Amino acid sequence: MIDNNKIVAILRSVADPVNGNDLITQKRIKNLKIHDLQVQFELDVDGISPEQKSALNFACQEAILKEYPNAQVHVHMLGGVPGGGQKQRALPQAKNIIAIASGKGGVGKSTMAVNLALALKQLGAKVGLIDADLYGPSIPTMLGLNGQRPKVKQVYGAHKIIPLEAYGMTVMSIGFVVEPEQAVVLRGPRLSGIIKQFINDCIWPELDYMIIDLPPGTGDIQLTLVQTVPVTGAVMVTTPQEVAVIDAVKAMNMFSLSNVSVPIVGVVENMSWFTPKELPDNKYYLFGEGGGETLAKKSNTVLLGQVPLIQGIREGGDSGKPSVEGNFEDQKKYFMDIARNLVNQINIRNQSFAPTETVEVKHE
Repeated sequence: MIDNNKIVAILRSVADPVNGNDLITQKRIKNLKIHDLQVQFELDVDGISPEQKSALNFACQEAILKEYPNAQVHVHMLGGVPGGGQKQRALPQAKNIIAIASGKGGVGKSTMAVNLALALKQLGAKVGLIDADLYGPSIPTMLGLNGQRPKVKQVYGAHKIIPLEAYGMTVMSIGFVVEPEQAVVLRGPRLSGIIKQFINDCIWPELDYMIIDLPPGTGDIQLTLVQTVPVTGAVMVTTPQEVAVIDAVKAMNMFSLSNVSVPIVGVVENMSWFTPKELPDNKYYLFGEGGGETLAKKSNTVLLGQVPLIQGIREGGDSGKPSVEGNFEDQKKYFMDIARNLVNQINIRNQSFAPTETVEVKHE
């Protein structure tokens, strides 16, 4: 007697050729039916090449026959187009892809990306983090992952990268590949190739949020991102000062271009004020006031929150122990509030607008 649950468990051990996850998680198996020794199911092969289809069919049959040698396995290929696989959305296992962007460096964008990702995780979400700042990858330091290297797994002849994990969150960065002191000298095509590899050639689990920490400004990496994945929304990070806001507006305008159309789901203002420990009721506005509100108005969105200049936040980033994961409620509360507000804004965005489309590049 063939056990239905056991067949599901067996198929859960077979890898998806596209992203390396299992077939059950990727919802590739449909209409599973078992009668006596007969095992029948449909196999969704959208996005899979003809060579991979054959290998996948064989892998399914081999896995079942290893446990049930007398089984009669019938696999019906479902979907796809003649001559090749139908194009599948990149990162299909991520429900929401959120870009963390800024106009200039030094505003604490990576600090926000790390703590916001961990805050979303603490709210119960499944979260991944891509460090797309290829010139200045700081995520390995901030998560205490310096010196660690990702493993590589072969899936149907293709090499897939297994992201590292920190605080229960999957993470990928070029900092895991190059030495900390090594200068990263890359031109446009190489930059694009690495970003695409992080997205398409990593084995990412099912995620509620994929947080992508972008480099400052508007360059090849930003353009590659919107051409490769449908970005749900962007969060702009700025300090209160006018110089930071001016640059942030330029970065924001790239997402607002008619052929890009990535919604700005909120603004975070960092280094909003400074309060000394010995004077807890005092606020010193070292970088001015109102920059976050100004940027939120210009982008027709909301101010998700303000984070003051706190020494402990900087120390946590340098030591690999982010504020959200420490016993520092005076620091953690700001990021948790921003995360709650972001979840609300993403829900509004998803209910009000159609999913973002990737940008098509037309060569004339």
